[in-house]
Amino acid sequence: MEIHVKRVRQGKNSTLSEIYIEGEFICYGLEDLIREEKVPGITAIPAGRYKLEFRQYGGMHGRYTRLYPDFHRGMLHITKIPNFSYVYIHKGNSHEHTAGCILVGEMVERVDGDYLVVRSEEAYISLYKRIAGMMGRGAVHIVIA
Repeated sequence: MEIHVKRVRQGKNSTLSEIYIEGEFICYGLEDLIREEKVPGITAIPAGRYKLEFRQYGGMHGRYTRLYPDFHRGMLHITKIPNFSYVYIHKGNSHEHTAGCILVGEMVERVDGDYLVVRSEEAYISLYKRIAGMMGRGAVHIVIA
């Protein structure tokens, strides 16, 4: 099973994408700027196909467990990205919140040449539940293009 992240716009410091599951648009994604050479914490994930796993360690996992005790099973961890570690799908609004991860939102705004995703919590909850269900049935990969 695959989730597709289709990058569609580039801001001054941000990369906007559309996230699809089985050809259906689910929500928007936001990453840092795409760079040829990685700059820690401010570089988009390299295009490719990566496995998703639940990560049940760390401060972010603890925060999300407290926020969503009814359904949180671990952070949606994008694994085996060359030269990257602890990359998640999570909520947030601007490139300043990404730290190299993918943020999700239901709507998009553009401010001062950069993209923002809004209604992030709603998008995150819906996407998380859907991905968790998929992961319960087998391996799930994310394809970033």
